[in-house]
Amino acid sequence: MAANSITDALVLITGAARGMGDLYARRAVSAGARAVALWDIDEDAAKALAADLSRSGVGVRAYRVDISRHEEIVAGLERVRTDFGSPDILINNAGIVRGAPFWEHDPVRDIEGTMRVNTLAAMWLTREVLPDMIADASRPKRILNIASAAGTLANPNMSVYAASKWAMIGWSESMRLELAAHDYRHISVTTFCPSYISTGMFEGARGPLLTPIMTPRRATKAAWNGMLRGTPMVLRPWTVKLSMALRGILPTRAWDVVADRVFHVYSSMDEFTGRQ
Repeated sequence: MAANSITDALVLITGAARGMGDLYARRAVSAGARAVALWDIDEDAAKALAADLSRSGVGVRAYRVDISRHEEIVAGLERVRTDFGSPDILINNAGIVRGAPFWEHDPVRDIEGTMRVNTLAAMWLTREVLPDMIADASRPKRILNIASAAGTLANPNMSVYAASKWAMIGWSESMRLELAAHDYRHISVTTFCPSYISTGMFEGARGPLLTPIMTPRRATKAAWNGMLRGTPMVLRPWTVKLSMALRGILPTRAWDVVADRVFHVYSSMDEFTGRQ
């Protein structure tokens, strides 16, 4: 089933114009997708990528969609359905980060904006796509939700970002269990929880002990292969699992000491600047 999940599939990717979104699109084309829908708020960049990938003969089209607005998601999906049909593969990749103490977050721009893009958008879009996925059991369907290691462990200077990813993990895993309980086993949900990736989004952040900052290619390969296999959760690098285990075993104050003084997790965002 994994080998056939991309062949002749319609793949929809959010945040598709650059970084990991670009790489997912290229993988979809090379794996034999029928068509790829590129969603991004940066229409020019998305169109440039679509033009490049269309040379392969695969139908690749760019759509300007502000996924922080539910009405744009609904309208954007209608355009995709008109052009190509209903998505077989959904990659909820788009995300933003604001790195600062919580009290420095603007209530609308930073708090609401982060939750809309990182969490609500994935929920809204998946809710719109799922009925068609459920109805069509003729081929495997895949949903890949890009979360973060920040959704597994608290970390200073990324409280709202961490909250958005904790929420995504809880929703994504619960939805996976619901689909299995209702015997919709042709749909697999994969949640990807990476540590820092060198896309520019986390510019200035430092990887904790034994946790190198991953390249986008390495990260997308892990997430993509996990999606194809239908792996429930993909955590990279291995220290993400180790940290989760230690956090679960140690008392909170003891974990704080280990995370801060040994692994340097709590200082990893001290020099964060983000994409300029």
